[in-house]
Amino acid sequence: MKITVRIWRQKNADAKGTMETYGLDDVSEHMSFLEMLDVLNEQLTVEGKDPVAFDSDCREGICGMCGVVINGIPHGPEVTTTCQLHMRTFNDGDVIDIEPWRAGAFPVVKDLVVDRGAFDRIIQAGGFISAPTGSAPEANNLPVPKDDADHAFEAATCIGCGACVAACPNGSAMLFTAAKITHLGLLPQGQPERDSRVLGMVEQMDYEGFGGCTNIGECAAACPKGIPLDVISRLNRDLMGALAKP
Repeated sequence: MKITVRIWRQKNADAKGTMETYGLDDVSEHMSFLEMLDVLNEQLTVEGKDPVAFDSDCREGICGMCGVVINGIPHGPEVTTTCQLHMRTFNDGDVIDIEPWRAGAFPVVKDLVVDRGAFDRIIQAGGFISAPTGSAPEANNLPVPKDDADHAFEAATCIGCGACVAACPNGSAMLFTAAKITHLGLLPQGQPERDSRVLGMVEQMDYEGFGGCTNIGECAAACPKGIPLDVISRLNRDLMGALAKP
């Protein structure tokens, strides 16, 4: 099928970006979205033009590297990652707009690539547990209620792609931060640092320039892993509890 793509081109964070239009004549419906971009880049390279810079790694929907905004929707019209989106979602003759994540805390590196290092620094501020290293302990040594284990696992599926930030009108990272706090806070291993974790991570989130949460819910709707909105309420509950302690 034939499609037209309008892609955001920007040399670096300080340069002024523009939307550039390209045509593709032989796109298979079986291609993934990133394979379509690969074909475009091969075409641009043959023409002696600068290929489009975009992030990707696993191409299996688990690394969180590949996020772009497609027709105004983070990761595109399907609830999945960009790399798992296929061209059969689109129709012959479609015009597809492709942009990077739009958030002040995610500066553009080049074209569709943004710097998501702010997420790493939030994790460094408390998204871990203190534990002796060595072989894994016996799984049944610490019994965990089934509901807690299920909810912790659900929150732990967050891949840190940043779609929640890109979808949020406020540019908030609350869903990401809350997912990390929830999956550790529900388990026995995460209890010793529970208060310092939420205080440190929320402080770092604010320092990085992310916006505040106003419970709009766009983040949960855009999340390719289906992280529920109630993790934010758990973060707020932990935060209020930690602030109330002397």
